[in-house]
Amino acid sequence: MNPSGRLSWILTIVLALTVTACGPQAPGRAPAGSAAATTPAYGDIMVEGSIGDASNLIPLLASDSTSHEIAGLVFNGLIKYDKDVNVVGDLAESWEISRDGLVITFHLRKGVRWHDGRPFTAADALYTYQVTVDPKTPTAYAGDFLKVKKAEVLDDYTFRVTYDKPFAPGLMSWSVGILPKHLLAGKEITTSPLGRHPIGTGPYKFKEWVTGQKIVLVSNPDYFEGRPYIDGYILRIIPDTATMFLELRANGIDRMGLTPLQFTRQTENNLFRENFNKYRYLSFAYTYMGYNLKNPLFVDKRVRQAIAHAVNREEIIDGVLLGLGKPANGPYKPGTWAHNPKVRAYPYDPAKAKALLAEAGWKDANGDGVLEKDGRPFEFEIITNQGNEIRAKCAEIIQRRLAEVGIRVKIRVVEWAAFVNDFINKRKFDATILGWTIPMEPDLYDVWHSSKTGPQELNFISYKNAEVDALIVKARETFDQPLRKRCYDRIQEILAEEQPYLFLYVPDALPMIHARFRGVEVAPLGIGYNFIKWYVPQAEQKLVMKP
Repeated sequence: MNPSGRLSWILTIVLALTVTACGPQAPGRAPAGSAAATTPAYGDIMVEGSIGDASNLIPLLASDSTSHEIAGLVFNGLIKYDKDVNVVGDLAESWEISRDGLVITFHLRKGVRWHDGRPFTAADALYTYQVTVDPKTPTAYAGDFLKVKKAEVLDDYTFRVTYDKPFAPGLMSWSVGILPKHLLAGKEITTSPLGRHPIGTGPYKFKEWVTGQKIVLVSNPDYFEGRPYIDGYILRIIPDTATMFLELRANGIDRMGLTPLQFTRQTENNLFRENFNKYRYLSFAYTYMGYNLKNPLFVDKRVRQAIAHAVNREEIIDGVLLGLGKPANGPYKPGTWAHNPKVRAYPYDPAKAKALLAEAGWKDANGDGVLEKDGRPFEFEIITNQGNEIRAKCAEIIQRRLAEVGIRVKIRVVEWAAFVNDFINKRKFDATILGWTIPMEPDLYDVWHSSKTGPQELNFISYKNAEVDALIVKARETFDQPLRKRCYDRIQEILAEEQPYLFLYVPDALPMIHARFRGVEVAPLGIGYNFIKWYVPQAEQKLVMKP
């Protein structure tokens, strides 16, 4: 539901509900156009499936999409994107940027209250800044706030930040969830109970989290934009997409992201046509295979280029995504202003792959079909997260194609929490198949700058390139969009040349939602931007929250 999360590693895991039915399982609908069908009403519960549990519901400490999705309903930033990807106010009613671009002054909403009833003020914004830049806070998101020279409270509803240099991502950095100073100041944020029982200002209040099963939210009747029509939101954590699909079919959940097979074939029947609506649009995300660049196997860029030629991405898109996606050639969504479509391409060419590997010193000396160098066979392991069938199939295709050029690949599928904590965060992997969201603000600092390779930071492949570092910084320090475009175009050229990731595809988003929910609209930002306006007509409401 939170379309502006910074990153999205698609996740995995199962559960039971805290709801009771208040009507038939498949309620009859009022005629489509009737007043009853088109009149917004308060009530009902949205039950969504997720293949991964959250890790921490304080957004500052979270690095996975489930945590950010929940936090996006509980917390607000000072600003946000509207449906057309324009910057609009959230906790800030308005703001001014000085002519030199160094000072942003936010004018905050009055009358906003935290879920515990305390008033929201500029002191909360200042505290959020202070805890983010505190070296003791283990966050991947400090970089933007470290650019702030001075943050100050002018009065309870005026907050000002001053930068040393113009900083293009500065405004959107304040879309981060603002934290309650009165509950966190002077305490250790990593051990705060808010990590599992968050208190925000958002449209939904936290109710319950049963690890590995469900997270339950209830609507905030005092929300400053108006009480949401949907009374409750439950995220059910379900081990895999096949099991989740059975739950959708049985009305155990109301919403899930479909796999391509489910979208194209398994939902083309009357049961789904009559009870659900499905949507398709190019997502703000990409999937990739990233290399551990500290592994000697991947130090030579010719090896990485060879793998790019050995893998047929069109085969993956046609065979795994069933055509529901586009090839990725870098870290931006095709069609957006920062995307460079003219970078070096790597068409499927096994002969070229073999030639590049030979140049790099890899030869099949003993005739066993596996390349060797200095007596070591070329073999490595791809790890990915449990429950994501599409990634597992991608790994299998990559495994098969690399075997054809003399590279032996093993595949390991790991439960999500162990995958992140024991392998990714500890850098104990050869290569991994994962995905990122593509932020609307094209700044690449957190994922690609060489300073972000520390523990739990997001450049976990340990990529380092001095020119990329300099271009990232240059693009951050100007509001001149043509100049930023030139910087990002050159960065994409370098990434295409060096291939630290094998960029695979940008998938289509394929959400399916029970048809009793009205008000769902596809927009450039996606479909979750107006969730507080979704509703179920009174006669079709199905679930009520237990007290």
